[in-house]
Amino acid sequence: MRAAIFRNGEIVVDRMAEPTPGPGQVLVKTLACGICGSDLHARQHAHRMVEMARKTGRKPMDLSRDVVFGHEFCCEIVDYGPGTERKLRPGTRVCSLPALVTPQGIEGIGYSNDNIGGYAEAMLLSEPLLLEVPNGLAPEHAALTEPLAVGVHAVAKANIRGGEVPLSACPACYSRCSKARRAMRALSWSASAWKPTKASRC
Repeated sequence: MRAAIFRNGEIVVDRMAEPTPGPGQVLVKTLACGICGSDLHARQHAHRMVEMARKTGRKPMDLSRDVVFGHEFCCEIVDYGPGTERKLRPGTRVCSLPALVTPQGIEGIGYSNDNIGGYAEAMLLSEPLLLEVPNGLAPEHAALTEPLAVGVHAVAKANIRGGEVPLSACPACYSRCSKARRAMRALSWSASAWKPTKASRC
């Protein structure tokens, strides 16, 4: 399969072996993947990310080996590994938390030599973490699930009240989510295109 690979400090398009799903895993085809600011940061400052991973006790990337970024994605189910429930049919569009559940614990997708991200044509996801894309939502819009979830989580954690002003690494996402939360208790999504409903338009 083809992939955009972080190699020797550059992003190059090359071929690599398609992954095989293990127990509890699902093979998916990438339909859309966002380019996160973290990916751009990793491209320029990967060595700092490695240092931070070491300091926090996380498994760092080995920069002498290939890495496939991409943690904001929408995919299509291709096949299942052993020990899966197979609740969703092949061809179903899904998103997921960008992580794999492994016997060693939770491992991230995208900043790992072992867990291929969405910049590849195919990748592995953990079945329990799959989120089915509803109502024919376009893959390009469904891929925004992860970054918008970050904004929604930040708004919930901040519990902004009255005239308080939030500071955020992603002010646009935070502002939208904060205003939408004040406007209504639940976010409504259009089935045909990602457009805020009248009640949530900010």
